Amino acid sequence: MIDLDRFDRHLLELVRHNNLEPARVLADKVGLSLSAVLRRLRRLRAEKIIVADIAVVDPALTGSALTMHVLVQMQQAGPQTMDNFARDIARHPEITAAWDVTGDDDFLLKVQVGSMEEYDVFTRRALGEDKGVHSFKTLITIRHIIENEAARRPLRDF
Repeated sequence: MIDLDRFDRHLLELVRHNNLEPARVLADKVGLSLSAVLRRLRRLRAEKIIVADIAVVDPALTGSALTMHVLVQMQQAGPQTMDNFARDIARHPEITAAWDVTGDDDFLLKVQVGSMEEYDVFTRRALGEDKGVHSFKTLITIRHIIENEAARRPLRDF
């Protein structure tokens, strides 16, 4: 665990909501100098506390309007089977997030496609041809309520 002071936490809170905020604006908001903010942001990235600077894209405007959550159960949940599946699913651009989970299922996949026909092609290719997959269950997203929960939840008081 890396020790974060109140300035670090405040900076992280601000960049989680908008990582394009100019450093001079961040400096004003957290009460530090511009150079101190830049130094802290460099350190937070170097220490892998900030792991990526990303854009949240509206899938409906990019041709991927349907979001599915797919629960995958493997034939056997051995380490090699799990590692192979985790490596193989990374090849599919339709999978925008994936988790190794506990319970009756082994993986949870977030899949974004433009149509049910595309989803059918995806499942046949990605899941149907994988001999390690025992079964899968699809949950179709009706509407997004919270797209980025992590950005909404405060780290701690600063």
